[in-house]
Amino acid sequence: MALHNQLGTKGETIARTYLENKGYEIMDQNWCYGKTEVDLIAYWDRRIIFVEVKTRTSTNYGQPEEFVTSTKQKNLQKAADEYIYLMNFKGEIRFDIIAIVFDRSGNYQLRHVEDAFW
Repeated sequence: MALHNQLGTKGETIARTYLENKGYEIMDQNWCYGKTEVDLIAYWDRRIIFVEVKTRTSTNYGQPEEFVTSTKQKNLQKAADEYIYLMNFKGEIRFDIIAIVFDRSGNYQLRHVEDAFW
């Protein structure tokens, strides 16, 4: 597995653990619709939350959440529409971003951006 894929997988594992520790129920991980992959789909507070995880080793080129482009947001919204249709879900949904930045010693900072876009 390529190094950047390993980093992404590590970030998703950290994000999943973080959400579970906060009481979120993880419904799906790496769920695909067409060419779009939703990193985590969680249930919390009677909502389905679609979570994009961005993991980086530095912020030299910007914060991780800045890489969730408008195109990515539109694709996630389409995937979410399909997911809630398949689940026959009638409640509220939300889109979150979990940004993780590792330093050289392997420590990380995690930032959870709730209701990041619509």
